[in-house]
Amino acid sequence: MDFNAPAGTNLFDTAKVVGKATPRVDGPLKVTGTAPYAYERHDVTEGQLVGYPVLATIAEGRITGMAVEAAKAAPGVVDVITALDVGEMPKPSELNAAPLFGGARIAHYHQAIGVVVADSFEQARAAAALVQVDYDAEEGNYDLETVWARVREDRSDPVSRVGDFETAFKAAAVQLDAEYRTPPHSHAMMEPPATIARWEDGKLHIWTSNQMIEWARAALAKTFGLDEEDVVATSPYIGGGFGAKLMLRADAILAAQAARRLGRPVKVAMPRPMVMNNTSNRAATIQRIRIGAGTDGRITAIAHEAISYTQPGGSGENATAQTQSFYAGENRLIVNHLAEMQLPEANAMRAPGEASGLMALEIAMDEMAEKLGMDPVEFRAVNDTQVDPEDPSKPYSDRHFVECLREGAAAFGWDSRNTSPGGMRDGQWLIGHGMAGAYRGGPAMASGARLRLQPSGRLIVETAMTDIGTGSYTILAQTAAECLGLEVADVEVRLGDSRFPASAGSGGQWGAASSTAGVYAAAVTLRAEIAQRLGVNQPDALTFEGGQVVSGDNTTALSAVAAEGEIVAEDSISFGDFRSEHVVSTFAAHFVELAVHAGTGEIRLRRMLAACDAGRILNPTTARSQVIGGMVMGVGAAMMEDLAIDTGRGFFPAHDLAGYEVPVHMDIPAQEVIFLDTADAVSTPLKAKGVGELGLCGVAAAIANAVYNATGVRVRSYPMTLDKYISDLPEV
Repeated sequence: MDFNAPAGTNLFDTAKVVGKATPRVDGPLKVTGTAPYAYERHDVTEGQLVGYPVLATIAEGRITGMAVEAAKAAPGVVDVITALDVGEMPKPSELNAAPLFGGARIAHYHQAIGVVVADSFEQARAAAALVQVDYDAEEGNYDLETVWARVREDRSDPVSRVGDFETAFKAAAVQLDAEYRTPPHSHAMMEPPATIARWEDGKLHIWTSNQMIEWARAALAKTFGLDEEDVVATSPYIGGGFGAKLMLRADAILAAQAARRLGRPVKVAMPRPMVMNNTSNRAATIQRIRIGAGTDGRITAIAHEAISYTQPGGSGENATAQTQSFYAGENRLIVNHLAEMQLPEANAMRAPGEASGLMALEIAMDEMAEKLGMDPVEFRAVNDTQVDPEDPSKPYSDRHFVECLREGAAAFGWDSRNTSPGGMRDGQWLIGHGMAGAYRGGPAMASGARLRLQPSGRLIVETAMTDIGTGSYTILAQTAAECLGLEVADVEVRLGDSRFPASAGSGGQWGAASSTAGVYAAAVTLRAEIAQRLGVNQPDALTFEGGQVVSGDNTTALSAVAAEGEIVAEDSISFGDFRSEHVVSTFAAHFVELAVHAGTGEIRLRRMLAACDAGRILNPTTARSQVIGGMVMGVGAAMMEDLAIDTGRGFFPAHDLAGYEVPVHMDIPAQEVIFLDTADAVSTPLKAKGVGELGLCGVAAAIANAVYNATGVRVRSYPMTLDKYISDLPEV
């Protein structure tokens, strides 16, 4: 099915299942511990051996020797496979900036350089510690500040330039020029990357934890010189990904290499330090933002310049992404610098670009509002735009940012907030209120599905879509049920298998919108097949309801239509160029109330609220879970998360969940989510957009703005740890 024009009125506008709060269909498996995650697939293949990785302990250089004899002689060890044994291997895909395995060259700390295979995990881990490695180490530069000092004034290759920023900024009645810093972040998902690999007749089957089945399949085929048809990738349940599992990771390569060499299935899971230093991370950034405005609050000039690190050939963290489109302003300058460093690979992490960029931009907007003497909500509303500010001929497909601001402010009680920094107390606690805007694109990707109508009337959905904890099983069941007039309980969804029709996969806030459209396309094909079997020329004349299909005065049970055997229909959705003629995006406004202890500087959140505009909400229950999860992630970014670059040795010392702190239950207060009742006809046939990354965007800045409002101390460097503001707190 081609989606070549905005969706008109369709069955989703009067939906009975889609858009309704529905419990997760995979919930019982999750809470009973019976959902089959990759490392726990004990039943899929017999005789599994266990691999444990050997990791590089330098950031740059070459391996000159590896002594493995002691490891091979250890109890239970079957073999030790080293990077020197396998030699140079290709990078699995263009998405992998750093090599995953093979050869003597070291590209970053904790690069996989070997795998010890044994009968048990404990034996493999113990033996891995016996491997001795000699290096020819090289000096490297891992300090972003030194590169920033060199390129800070370099605007020779801007991302974009509209109008004359310098002249407009100089002439502006009110000006802001400030720098902001964000640290590197880890995905820190609950389930580490893990893979079981088996070879049979020259073909590879992996049971893995990966967000993008088709990408993984293609990457494995390239790595091992196979046809894609000779690779099967299976990933039905994933314990979090946040972008680290978009690309193939070293666990899959190590398991597949070992399994091929030994002729037996091998499974490998990454230890937690390897998750931090080997998978990928959100790169640190330094950002300079300049805003000029008239006394009426309208922005006349805006510049956003940023730098992040990356492996050679990588893309780093584009913190300027949202500034190109979010707010109005005729004169604009966007500059994005990349510093090539042999740090662990920087790559996509939840809301890549916008998450870091809004951490800075939305503090800058708050500071500018104060300079203007304006309410921060009103300042943002005044600078709303319904067209792309870099190309006014391109409209937004559906933008309700001002409504997010207004409805969020009303529900939060913004009018009764503290308006004087440091001016509201509750005993020893300084009370602060802050807000921020949120922006995240609404992409879509081609996605397919196969539907199987059973003689029992039950419907099976098969698609290579994945569920990383986001609720894919549920919304796809809802979509199929809506299209065929069934209850959700009458639909079985099967995900995460490369033998199913290719799907968009989970990531980039495209998964839900794309995969549901793919199921819809397959459902349209199935409805046409049912119409043909009933002798009806116009499938649209049929009504599907209550497990039955109605044609005029005739009513037939779906089970009767398929009585002679299952009916199979397959199709996919592809998105036409018309979509690119609009800016398709999602929006939110975040509000925070917190308290800062006047004596100790301790920050305690009190309440959080998000008002979101993300098109049709397919399931308010799972969508809310996504937004509040993003809000929690924003709390971590604001207050505690920092991989803490060792600029001397080029690694992240905060590489476990003791050193890399994340929020816990006691850190999170009441959370409220408001979804605007909107529908974006340009986005998909369901008029839906993603929401999973929107919940994170802007949250950290709302907290930073609330800390300023409570204390009068402006912190422009994250995380907001005590050392950055306690000495400037008001006298006790």
